[in-house]
Amino acid sequence: MTIATAWFRGALAAVGFLALAGGPLDAATFSPQRGVNLDLWDSWPNEADWSREGVLLPYPEWRRKVDVEDLALLTNTGFDFVRMPVDPIPFLSSKAARFRERLFASVLDGVRTVNAAGLKVIVDLHPIPRGADRFAGVEEILRDEALFERYLNLVREMGRTLSGEDPERVAFELLNEPVTGCEGVEGAAWDDQLGRLFAAARSSAPRTTLVLSGACWGSAEGLAALNPKTIPDGNILWSFHSYDPFILTTQGALWAGDFIRYVTGIPYPPYEHKAELEDAVERARERIRSDAPFMRRSGMLAYLDEQIAGVDTKQELDAQMNAPFDMVAGWAEKNGVDPDNIILGEFGMIRQEYGNPDVMPAAWRAAYIRDMIAKAEKRGFSWSIWGYGGAFGIVEEFGGRRAEDDVLRTIRALEN
Repeated sequence: MTIATAWFRGALAAVGFLALAGGPLDAATFSPQRGVNLDLWDSWPNEADWSREGVLLPYPEWRRKVDVEDLALLTNTGFDFVRMPVDPIPFLSSKAARFRERLFASVLDGVRTVNAAGLKVIVDLHPIPRGADRFAGVEEILRDEALFERYLNLVREMGRTLSGEDPERVAFELLNEPVTGCEGVEGAAWDDQLGRLFAAARSSAPRTTLVLSGACWGSAEGLAALNPKTIPDGNILWSFHSYDPFILTTQGALWAGDFIRYVTGIPYPPYEHKAELEDAVERARERIRSDAPFMRRSGMLAYLDEQIAGVDTKQELDAQMNAPFDMVAGWAEKNGVDPDNIILGEFGMIRQEYGNPDVMPAAWRAAYIRDMIAKAEKRGFSWSIWGYGGAFGIVEEFGGRRAEDDVLRTIRALEN
């Protein structure tokens, strides 16, 4: 039996199971509106330590610091749901094997804690790129067939874990930001894998809303390349992420390529802060000239000018920020997808890269997030900000310290 035939038969079986269970096929049961992503990791423990008591549990790690009062703050701010990233690699690692059942139980405890605080929750399986401290990451999951089969089993088990929860309060996202398909070569592979993931989850969670995304890091382009009619189910939320324009949203990030680390202090919106823009661009040029690899400097300087030219007028900035929303809206209209079933699963603006003294002014971050929310809600999309704490934190920065409250005040000021 071919892989494609296997997943299709599995999907039909899952849909049959859903029909017998009395679940709807025409609309998503889970209906989010305004959300925030909880943290994935704070301490980033090495896989070699995962077998030790107290390293992984409670799981996910946010449960060690976020308490009932913190969740109440989110509710009172105006959020109605959280997206809860769960790193799946500990479930697949031999180092953490003895804790595996406790990890599932701990995730479920986290879900119930969030629900008890009055918030809905999307459980988001969120693998990160492989590093020296872990045996695999998202790329290995997608490219190693044996590992992908193990991941499918994990999806089934997590679906079973969540299946007893209120489907109006709990949804399940099967894989965050698949990295394949950006050049179009591997798009067909992701179509097949997405179908297999859907069939695995639906077989064990017949009534739970599933959150699915396209290839190429879960981008608008990746979603627009999908044919949603190949997923025989209406209880689906379709997700995309947008951090456009990256020259603004990921400034100073060491993990986002070798160019953006030299760029900090670009204001938002740039055309309203000309003096700050000119100063930040000049400082970026100086860093590139002094710190960038010699053979890359001229190219980086030209690229910097090109990126700034794309955001230094209102028209150019609006065009960049609107592009992913317009693409997804057009895809939805073409395919008969209700905008209520589309979620902007991640967006945000960096506050401060770890170890970098430069901090993005809170008013600029709040303005960017306000504008992105307006673009999503204008089109009827739900959204969730990245994220609660850390480099992009809107509630906390590093070390549990409170971040500026400008973004939270922006959320409170939204019309109902």
